[in-house]
Amino acid sequence: MIVQILGAKMLAPYVGTSHFVWTAQIAVTLVALAVGYYLGGRQADRARRLGWLYGVLLVAAVYLSAIILVLRPVAMWCLDFRLALGSLLASTLLFFVPLSLMAMTSPFLVRFLTGSLSKVGGSMGCLTAVSTLGSFVGTLLIGYALIPFLPNSVTLLLTAGLLAGIAAGYYLVWGRRRSDWTALAAAVAACVALGAAGLRQERRVTVGEFEELFRANSNFGLMQVLETQAGIRYYLTDLLVQNTYDPRTQTGMSAFTHVLHGLATAYTPRIESALCIGLGIGLVPAQFAREGVKVDVVEINPRAARVAAEFFDCPIDTFDLTVGDGRQFINRTTNRYDTIILDAFLGDSSPGHLMSREAFETMRQRLRPNGTLVINCFADFRPGHDFYGASLDKTLRHVFRSVRLHATGGGNAYFVASDRDPLDILRTPDFAELPARLRQEVQQAFVSTMRANPDRGLVLRDDYNPVEVFDASNRESIRRELARSMIR
Repeated sequence: MIVQILGAKMLAPYVGTSHFVWTAQIAVTLVALAVGYYLGGRQADRARRLGWLYGVLLVAAVYLSAIILVLRPVAMWCLDFRLALGSLLASTLLFFVPLSLMAMTSPFLVRFLTGSLSKVGGSMGCLTAVSTLGSFVGTLLIGYALIPFLPNSVTLLLTAGLLAGIAAGYYLVWGRRRSDWTALAAAVAACVALGAAGLRQERRVTVGEFEELFRANSNFGLMQVLETQAGIRYYLTDLLVQNTYDPRTQTGMSAFTHVLHGLATAYTPRIESALCIGLGIGLVPAQFAREGVKVDVVEINPRAARVAAEFFDCPIDTFDLTVGDGRQFINRTTNRYDTIILDAFLGDSSPGHLMSREAFETMRQRLRPNGTLVINCFADFRPGHDFYGASLDKTLRHVFRSVRLHATGGGNAYFVASDRDPLDILRTPDFAELPARLRQEVQQAFVSTMRANPDRGLVLRDDYNPVEVFDASNRESIRRELARSMIR
């Protein structure tokens, strides 16, 4: 279970966290277990020597140690394929062999523990029970202790070290042949060498022209803060850029943060209270707070606030921060807001449970009269690629009286939804206050309004939200572009 869950987390920076990735990882795990059980059963009937079993664990340990070294080239190669196939290939190449080797131990142990046919059932039941409890402990361990506090590479090496340690314990106590000791020494040396080489390579990823100021793992991906020689800071999750910032001028250097604040201010008659779903580095809620607005922020990643305050000058104490899921927050809160800013991302896409009819209906209930919902997302509106954008537009129009779409045809798209009709711009931001390099892009986002084709989409519901499938090609291209722009 540790290898299965950890495998999906290690592939996330390259292929994402969609259901394609988890489907591939679970499918590869099941096939690997089937192959391992079969081969282990055949070998158990041929070789009763227990040392063979621990030899298999040694090979699995060496393979796991090598994964860190080959992970990046294998995953980058798989980016050339469609997401479903690429994630399946990556999971197979990286994790099929060690999972199969570990699965071979079960039938071998059944054979070794069974003294007579009358005890087969008891032996099998006992082994299955212990194995299932071990999977339970491993699942809790990886989810609640290892992933949040250790780098994935370190967790993988600890798993390899545990397997090697189990094998070493057997050979050191019961080993009788010189060849066993030689094999043990060679395997341990290989694990150490491969692991060290993999860790050195991992540290070089994304560094290049950047200085890495911060790196930490979390339940929601690898978090990094990088700084260029010019002093611009980048915030990344799973190697994908989420935002940029100039600490010298204390200004966001990504256009979308200025567009989000500007659209909310332009379309909302008066803003006294605001809800931001997604903290990021805190630029949008901080801007509202400086203007005297009472701001609530909900952020699912508990480490994000620390990063925002330490590296991006975010004044956390100027707004109310709730650590939790945005959908849960809007379902439970009784607060009413003049504007809601929905800027939540899982790497290359917005969480589907926040982009459904039911979610938007709840957000509408949390808005005051004439309040606005402002959404930032990735959407493509070219014919044949516009399912997600058209579906979002159609879903919002199913809930709100008025919807405005600001987009330049690719990349970020901004939806403004409200029950105010007509929904016209009430005030225009002062674009002269923006950094010169962003001024034209932000202004273009304001003047570039469009209407999606409703026939190209459907109303997204909690019960049926197939965006990951029908928008897969767009998300593949976005992730491929973002990953290749940062990974060296």
